[in-house]
Amino acid sequence: MPKRVLSGVKPSAEMMHLGNWFGAVRQFVELQETEQNYIFIADFHALTTVHNARQLRANSREIATEYLAMGLDPRRTVLWRQSDVPEVCELAWLLSCVTGKGLLERAHGYKAALAEGREVSMGLFCYPILMAADILAYDADLVPVGEDQVQHIEMTRDMAEYFNHTFGEVLRLPEARLAKGFLRVPGIDGQKMSKSYGNTLGLFEDEKTLRKKIMSIVTSSTPMGQPLDPETCTVFALHSLFPGEDLEVLRARYLAGEIGYGEAKKLLVPKVLEAATPATSSRFWPTGRGGRDWWRGPPWTAAGWPRASPMRSETEAWGPSRRSWGSRRRWATAATSSISRLSPGPWNCCCR
Repeated sequence: MPKRVLSGVKPSAEMMHLGNWFGAVRQFVELQETEQNYIFIADFHALTTVHNARQLRANSREIATEYLAMGLDPRRTVLWRQSDVPEVCELAWLLSCVTGKGLLERAHGYKAALAEGREVSMGLFCYPILMAADILAYDADLVPVGEDQVQHIEMTRDMAEYFNHTFGEVLRLPEARLAKGFLRVPGIDGQKMSKSYGNTLGLFEDEKTLRKKIMSIVTSSTPMGQPLDPETCTVFALHSLFPGEDLEVLRARYLAGEIGYGEAKKLLVPKVLEAATPATSSRFWPTGRGGRDWWRGPPWTAAGWPRASPMRSETEAWGPSRRSWGSRRRWATAATSSISRLSPGPWNCCCR
């Protein structure tokens, strides 16, 4: 029986990059062949860093367009915008009422922000709760993550167990699905490729820009003619994303000191350009299917929003039979109603 696989992407920047493809999107495209794919645009999450409503709307549309261009099929993947299902925020509040402050203080993102001296908003501090609500509201079985994101799923399971212990067995506990290979794609500065670090190789950037970025990749000061260590070289790590016979040849040349960083970078350029070609060639097809309003037209209305029900209609959450909340309520009914209306809702000021 197909499992429900859920993931989200934060539209904090406009352009998808090489790390997104190898770290997440490629496996989403593969999974839609065998599983129930649920992918959402996490615009509520982006509010921790993006406070310009127009920019956030543009980023969300851009990310959705690029996901479609990279192979997500709306007939086989449920693709929607987080803010169009406000019930997720309701579940986040309910989870916050049973989650201790200590659990949130252990989150990697929060500790990293403190270590870097960044100002921590309540949105950033409570980020794991909203993330847990995103996962639990849709009865997700699997959540694809990299090694550095496993903690998110562990915290989600903890919150679900707190809730179920308090109110009855309502929420399904998800499992982490570790990405196979390429768990961490390095950026041009050697850190993990991330929009936050400004070190990305964008999939939709022009050849001149990509070539300039690749040639600027940070390397060691080992002189020409000396052996290079492929295990610590960012350039070689990026080459490793494209396995083949030439990769072993390149490794041998590294160890023998027969190649310099400049030549290795030049050899990388065509590989990156070839990886981006299928996406860039089909990037703008959605715009032609509804003009400026394609975001709300086909294929979204037919295959996206109505299928993104936080709880299946047969699930009676928090009714008297659950010995929890006093009123009988079906989340799915409320969610389906709000999605089909597609009304701006109360969040128009910040992300709609």
